[in-house]
Parts: sequence; C-alpha cells; structure tokens
Amino acid sequence: MNRQDALALDAADPLAPLRELFHVPAGLIYLDGNSLGVLPRATAARVQQVVAQEWGEGLIRSWNSAGWMDLPARVGDKIARLVGAGAGTLVVADSTSVNLFKVLSAAMAIAREDQPARRTIVSERSNFPTDLYIAESLAAQHGCELVLVEPEGLAAALDARCAVLMLTHVNYRSGRMHDMAAVTAAAHAAGALVIWDLAHSAGAVPVDLTAAGADFAVGCGYKYLNGGPGAPAFVWAHPRHVGRFWQPLAGWIGHAAPFEFMSGYRPAPGIARYQCGTPAVLSLAALECGVDTVLAADSLGGMAALRAKSLALTRLFAERVQATCPGLALASPAADAERGSQVCLSHPDIGYAVVQALIARGVIGDFRAPDVLRFGFTPLYLRHVDAYDAAEHLRQVLEREEWRRPEFNQRLTVT
Repeated sequence: MNRQDALALDAADPLAPLRELFHVPAGLIYLDGNSLGVLPRATAARVQQVVAQEWGEGLIRSWNSAGWMDLPARVGDKIARLVGAGAGTLVVADSTSVNLFKVLSAAMAIAREDQPARRTIVSERSNFPTDLYIAESLAAQHGCELVLVEPEGLAAALDARCAVLMLTHVNYRSGRMHDMAAVTAAAHAAGALVIWDLAHSAGAVPVDLTAAGADFAVGCGYKYLNGGPGAPAFVWAHPRHVGRFWQPLAGWIGHAAPFEFMSGYRPAPGIARYQCGTPAVLSLAALECGVDTVLAADSLGGMAALRAKSLALTRLFAERVQATCPGLALASPAADAERGSQVCLSHPDIGYAVVQALIARGVIGDFRAPDVLRFGFTPLYLRHVDAYDAAEHLRQVLEREEWRRPEFNQRLTVT
C-alpha cells in the first residue's frame, strides 16, 4: 500500500464524519488514545454549562433539578450498551483500582462461601500493575495467594484452589486480546469466578459481558471512552451475583436510602450498591460527552464497524513498520482475532528515545518499560493516512538516528 491508497481508503470511509466530533490539533498524529482519548468538541461547552449554570446558578438545587444524582446510572447505561450489559447493571463511580477492590472482594467472598478451600487469585504476570497490587493486597488480607502465570499457563492454574481468575481483556503491554467467552467458560468449568478489566476494550473492541457469562467487570473512562484525564471508572456485576455481597466500601451513596441518614448500612438494590461517595459531577458530565462520541457510531455500523476500521489501521501500521523498520520487533499479535486496538513494538535499548523523537515530530505514542513502544488506534478520529504517515515518521527517526539526541534520552515522569 502506498500513501495514495491510504488516502483513497479515507475518502471511502463511512466513519470519516466522526472525526469532526473531536478537537484534533492540526498537524498531530495522535496514537495514544489507549492512554488518554482526544477531547470531544462538545465537552468544553457541556462542562462550562454545568459550572456556570447548574453549579453557578442552580447550586445545591441542581442535585434534583439537573439530575446530578442520576448521572452515575445514566452514563452507566450508555456504557452498558458498549459492553453487552443490560440497563441498570453497570454504574459509573470512583476509579478502576477502587472498583476492582470492590468486585474482587465480592468475588472472593462468593467463591469461598461456596467452596472454602479455594484460596488463590490467578492472573497474568503481565497484567496491569495496579490490578496486581490490588489483588496482592486483598490476598494478604484474606490469607489467600496471588498466583501469576504466563498466558499459556492460565489453563493449568485453574485448579481446585482457584477462587477467582482476574484478567485484562486486552493486555496493556502487548495488545493481545483474550477470547472472553472461551476463557470465562474454562474458568467456570473449573469452579472459579472471572473478573474482566475492560480498560483497553470498552469503546475499542466489541464486548458482550452477558453473552460471555462473565461474573464481574471494571473499566476506565479516560481511554477509548474519551472522558478526559482522571475520568470516573465503571463497574459491572452480573445480576446473579450483585445482591449476594456488601461491597467493602459501603459508603452513603451505595445505601438503599442515603437521605434517611441512618446509622446502620442497608445496601441499595442492584448495582447501585457498588457506589461509595458523592458522584463527581463535573467529571461525569465530561465522560458522558465522551461516551456519546462512541455511541455516535451506532448509525454507521456501531462497534462492528469501529472494530473493522481498527483492524485495518493497526494492520496497515504494523505491516509498514515491519517492511521499513527492521530494527523493531512486533510485540503485539499479527492475527486480527488476537489483537486489540493497538500495535506494540519492542527494542531492547532505544525504545524510549525513539518514542520521544516521534513525539517531537508530532506523532504521539507512549513507552512501557522495559522495552515496548506502544501505539493506540482510535478509529473514531484516526485516518488510514495517519497510520501510513506514522510508520514513515518512525522509519525516518530510525534511519536518521534522531533518537540519539540527548533530550530524547532524558526520562520524563510520565512515559
């Protein structure tokens, strides 16, 4: 494929109008939507409306008149449409780490209530660190063990001791995507419950939690959902589990009647009990704008169309890099069915400096230690020509050895 071919694909792309929903800075190729999504054009005005009118004029009255208290459930129902969850089964609250603490506590309690001998939490060694830290902490508190394995060791780890299998659907480091239905079925056959982290899936790849028979799920709002830095996360529990356990952070918003101000806790029915503190109204308003950009694809083929374009973009970029950048190894799966919406490359020595040199050229990716150059492809606003040009910039950085410049070898706080 040459650049004219890429331009022709963009001209015929039915999803092309969605790019206009975003503020994409001129001259920038943004391949980091898997860390922070691009600003939707509607967000600034909506947040300003909440600040100036709902907060500024309505003040405390806006909890009722502007429906602030309903935001976690309302935005949750929108996200539910993207991950195969039913209305009223998913709520927006807190952070991914906090929500994982809630559902992992619940899953462990349920699993061990049914089968007390089960004392292990199983996960991938390469899972996102915060997930592993939360699991390590909970395992220590409950006298259990966190067992970390390579992907090929998951089946063997689902033994009679396993209470919970905790996985990220699309691995943050490699972009490898699990077969959610098959893995969930295997875990259930072994007697374990399954928690899915959808941080790199929601809004990027088709997900059907209900059809897969999943038990619990969490995910964040600031990546492919375009909710802004630090956007609230979401939490889902299968209806068969949701009423069985008080989640451990039994805060007042998760109470059945928070404004009765009772001294004793009585959990709200359903997923509402997985809330804890007061909703973050400004962040929720921004997140709703971001989720709406993904739902805007519904009339253009929905998640299936976004997935098809994502695969085309990642395939184009990976093939160009492999053809023109022989010093870099492909670290993400070549097979479409196994790849999320990102391409990961590796180099044992110069990965960080190469990413910094690309950023200086206006191609934004990121680096994940020890050796991964990571590029996320958000089909809502990226074009085929962006994928082509990014690979060409990468070729030039390597060929001209721009990565050698001292400023590109100085580690920043955020990589």
